Amino acid sequence: MIELVMFDADGVLFDSTESNVAYYNWIFAKVGEAPLDRDEEIAAVSYAASEVFAARARGDAAKLGAMHAVTRNMDQTPFFKMLRPPFELRPFMLDLKRRYKLGLATNRSATVPALVEHLDLGGVFDAVASALDKVRPKPAPDILRLCLDRAGVDPARAVYVGDSRVDREAAESAGTHFIGVGSRIEHDRLIATIADLQAALELLAATRT
Repeated sequence: MIELVMFDADGVLFDSTESNVAYYNWIFAKVGEAPLDRDEEIAAVSYAASEVFAARARGDAAKLGAMHAVTRNMDQTPFFKMLRPPFELRPFMLDLKRRYKLGLATNRSATVPALVEHLDLGGVFDAVASALDKVRPKPAPDILRLCLDRAGVDPARAVYVGDSRVDREAAESAGTHFIGVGSRIEHDRLIATIADLQAALELLAATRT
């Protein structure tokens, strides 16, 4: 029986490609860096900001420090406005919450509280864990394990909904089930968008009985 459904944020609750590229390019411009290249744009969707910054800094501590300094007190509103949810999320999530506990487990960090507010998802999640908790980012299982602990649910009774290899590996390491979303991930349980999630959860339950 599945008790907890944990969600990744980017690529699952919304398409954030445009937002993430604009976010990093704005920061890089402030410190005199070139915009993201194509490989970095792909990585920017799944990896924690600390990892994106470290990869670009290439061991230059001063450059890395400058990137992090720019993020302090920056206005996230213009970038949140670029997020593209597939539909109004709150009614969908509240309907799902009638049957399951809900969790948010994301490599995002400082933006998480404001993001939840922007998406009108306050009070929806029973547990939230992120890189803000100072644990290892995905693909390490730490964020998922923390979310499980906060929800009080055994890994075998939880499923993680993600859109990338990073998410799948984190779920496997944490011992949870996994449902893939979109075209960037390969898995035997794969849905186009979270609009198809309920059917996938029912199928997962049926295969466990």
